[in-house]
Amino acid sequence: MSVDLYLRDLGILLKEKALEAKEESRTAPEDERAFTLGRLMAFHEVISLMQQQAHAFGITLEELGLDDIQPEKDLV
Repeated sequence: MSVDLYLRDLGILLKEKALEAKEESRTAPEDERAFTLGRLMAFHEVISLMQQQAHAFGITLEELGLDDIQPEKDLV
């Protein structure tokens, strides 16, 4: 049971951080833009991987709190 809660919480926190990173990449000063875009790309990769692995292991995205984010659309 605690693993389920951990994974759900982790998914939700990563999603929130990813969306924050997207906003930061949009508003970053020019000298910070490369860093913020790199950070956004890292979140894109992590969330994509979590979703792919969930599918492979028969875990629903709802269980991870990642059902309402599409990295290819929401994190670019």
